[in-house]
Amino acid sequence: MRPLKKFYFSEYEDRKPEPPLAYNPRIEFLWQLCATATVFLGIWYIQWRWAHSLNHDALWFSVPVALAETLSFIGLLLYVNNLWSTDDVPKSPPPEMRREVMFDGADRPLSVDIFLPTYTEDPELIRYSIRDAMAVRYPYSIDIKVHVLDDGNRPEMKAVAQQEGVNYITRSSNIGYKAGNLRNGMENTDGDFIVILDSDTRVFPTFLINTLGYFRDADVAWVQTPQWFYDVPEGTRLPDVWQNACGVVGKWSAKAVETVVGPITVNQDPFISDPKLFYDVILRRRNRANASFCCGAGSIHRRGAVMESALRDYSSQVQGMVAGYSENESVPDRKAQLQSALATECALSTELTPYKFHVSEDIYTSIVLHEDTERNWKSILHPGVETKMLSPLDLHTWALQRFKYAAGTLHIMLYDNPLRRSGMSLAQKMMYAMTFWSYLAPIWLVIFIGAPIFALFSGISPVSAYSVEFFAHLLPFLLMHELASALGTWGVDNRKGKMLNLAFFSFNIQAMWAVVMRREIKFKVTPKSRNTGNFLHLVIPQITVLCLCVLAIGYGAVQQYLDPNPQRLTALIVNGFWASINGYAMTVLIAAALWRPKDIASAGMEIQDQVKQGELA
Repeated sequence: MRPLKKFYFSEYEDRKPEPPLAYNPRIEFLWQLCATATVFLGIWYIQWRWAHSLNHDALWFSVPVALAETLSFIGLLLYVNNLWSTDDVPKSPPPEMRREVMFDGADRPLSVDIFLPTYTEDPELIRYSIRDAMAVRYPYSIDIKVHVLDDGNRPEMKAVAQQEGVNYITRSSNIGYKAGNLRNGMENTDGDFIVILDSDTRVFPTFLINTLGYFRDADVAWVQTPQWFYDVPEGTRLPDVWQNACGVVGKWSAKAVETVVGPITVNQDPFISDPKLFYDVILRRRNRANASFCCGAGSIHRRGAVMESALRDYSSQVQGMVAGYSENESVPDRKAQLQSALATECALSTELTPYKFHVSEDIYTSIVLHEDTERNWKSILHPGVETKMLSPLDLHTWALQRFKYAAGTLHIMLYDNPLRRSGMSLAQKMMYAMTFWSYLAPIWLVIFIGAPIFALFSGISPVSAYSVEFFAHLLPFLLMHELASALGTWGVDNRKGKMLNLAFFSFNIQAMWAVVMRREIKFKVTPKSRNTGNFLHLVIPQITVLCLCVLAIGYGAVQQYLDPNPQRLTALIVNGFWASINGYAMTVLIAAALWRPKDIASAGMEIQDQVKQGELA
């Protein structure tokens, strides 16, 4: 067996994922209690905000701020609905024979195809994924085939596949990007189930043991498992950092700081890549509404479900095209003849797409399956981690990935919104609505970011007065909201993640603009090696916001010092507080732009210098 090439992640091979969050009925009850209180306090505040606190001398400023608060509150309602309760699907023992999950009487072992789609990634990197896929075990006789789906049609990738003894599948074009690659893989395989990985996805040996049992329910179409990045920097404790810089004095000073504020780790996962909040909280709690969508890598699909829904969607598209082209023909016989002739042409010109041809093919395909009223397919988020992946290694890579997610989801929302069609239940639509709404957040985040800056510079307030009545309505809502948020995500520290989401506003706006202008959202393979240099050019909007926040607070303080005024002091405290929060959020992303991995050269990572300004747009 060929030795594996050393990569930077080789030193992290022994890392193990955390177990899924344990269900705690007491915490859930407290969360539901606080969430309910938050909703009522929010309604009370928003109602009062519109009725009694608008600044009628500056409605052009006050109304947009109040509208932004209202839109944000709608997002809160959708978030509360999503997180309301945990309802895990009980795990069943792995099936022994096909008849236990396919219900067609076939008395033979199961067959599973493991897909490893690739395009430009290093074949030696994929060798790791191939070997882990081949190490998947099962307690019964089973037919497991590993397939490398190479959209790059590379001789070196074919050679690796042959050396490892797995099937190599390629095609002459890249139509449909990853979705087209998966379709081509399906056309050349016939397994009962399909496991979808990415080129850097390392599947654990227990994957099939822990997921195939769910398919004892004949209505389960796919099972998604959490994605886990095993290479994220674990960081260095503050005492060690200060000791290296200042010796023993630095070490004891840092320990004194930690005594007050708790343990501090620096250089820890600068991009907040850990997706535990998304998988273990948000997506997991969608199980109760049958709305847990597919996220691609780390998922297993019932082949028959994917093909059945694809054929039904294909038929619906053809019928819609025929009806549209023939709607102006009023003579019944001639209309029937026209429709018969059109049916063949439309059928030939329409693509059969088991996985929708889209930059976000995973969520798009989930929508097709969820809205299939004739079959009512189910989806499941299995809470245990069954694979490991590589995280984004620099801000450019991370931003590119997030841009793709945002643009793909917004494209579906604007041009093929499932909420406008029948098929899904109300509970499912509410869950998808939260996903769509979250990507609209930059619209009101820009207002939240700009309002305190403008108020400090201009002296114009977005509220009629910073009165006792104002704080009596606002503070209970904010405090209860923070408490509910902590309880709703109990076990996951997402404080820094919230700041990063706020700071990402400029990238989401770029994605929104690209979709509105109907620019093609091209699929770009996420790089698996680090780009050189820093990435400050990507965070110019964040640097600008930070500078404006600092200047605005300074200007407001000087004005108050030169002309003391109790009302201006209150406005300075309120707007200065929000400007400080916004400014700190920007520093999180700016720090990520400057971050460099430790000992990058000695770790054996290949370095690229491919960053181009404006590439995200």
